[in-house]
Amino acid sequence: MTRLALAAGVLFSGAAAAQTTVYKCVDAQGRVEFTDTGKKGCKALDLPGYIPAPPARSAPAPAASRPNNPAPAAATPSPANFPRVDSSQQRARDDDRRGILNEELRAEEQKLADLRKVFNNGEPERQGNERNYAKYQERVAQMRDDISRTERNIEALRREISNIR
Repeated sequence: MTRLALAAGVLFSGAAAAQTTVYKCVDAQGRVEFTDTGKKGCKALDLPGYIPAPPARSAPAPAASRPNNPAPAAATPSPANFPRVDSSQQRARDDDRRGILNEELRAEEQKLADLRKVFNNGEPERQGNERNYAKYQERVAQMRDDISRTERNIEALRREISNIR
């Protein structure tokens, strides 16, 4: 019983440390209770590393309930000394990026074609070490996962290529 109370105290003290003071209370039967509300006969605990929460303040009204307040400014402009890239250099960078992504796309498409060929419409050939049917099913499931992952990679690469200006 004491261990349970101690464990509860440790749990409560860790959770409460971020919010409020923790009190240790002992009732008439000698049972120990840890709480965040001070009652008669309770002592506030001095917890190491405990930083009391600041006093509660009233929260500001949500933006929707404030009358006629303009929306916050979008993005702050770049500082004057922020490095700029001229349009021809940016175009060259975009072309390099597009080339790299196209190369990755071709590699993923080739990988998908190879995986589908080995997958053989869900019935790949059994290997010599797959005498146990469960091993075979495990390999087929892994192949499905690989095909699905490769298809997602291809979709992501196509999306990324289409986002390049």
